Amino acid sequence: MTLIAAVDKNWAIGYENRLLTRIPEDMKNFRRLTTGKTVVMGRRTLESFPNAVVLPNRTNIILTRNKDYVVRNGIVVHDLEGLKESLEGTPDDDIFIIGGQSIYKQLEPYCSKAIITKIDFGYQADAYFPNLDEKENWVLTDESDESTYFDIVFTFNTYINNDVKGL
Repeated sequence: MTLIAAVDKNWAIGYENRLLTRIPEDMKNFRRLTTGKTVVMGRRTLESFPNAVVLPNRTNIILTRNKDYVVRNGIVVHDLEGLKESLEGTPDDDIFIIGGQSIYKQLEPYCSKAIITKIDFGYQADAYFPNLDEKENWVLTDESDESTYFDIVFTFNTYINNDVKGL
């Protein structure tokens, strides 16, 4: 499984259930990587999308403790066992964990790769991604050249987990 996120220089990912910023090149990269694949997210992440509608052209799995939660065109699971069952038969490389904070934290040990857009700015935030630079098992294997969008400087980074746990 692959974690995918855009983080600021403090590994922040959101504020008040919204992304910190929208960078067209990052959004395009996200679509390119996840279209036709399976995305796993929490309820609040889904509810942050326009009209709380699942992402098109992907299998959307929503992990929530709310047993009554229903999503049109999405699969709702309530625990890791339900997630494991829903992912059965799906190649590991076709599964992307897309947030939010608690989902990233819960599933990070089970992911073999992370694709992180790092933004060289510190935003006001209330949601964070695990700081992979501080984790011994995560190794930065690729970093793009710096890009800019107006005054926002960012890089695309790939990390590999050398100690993946089985889901």
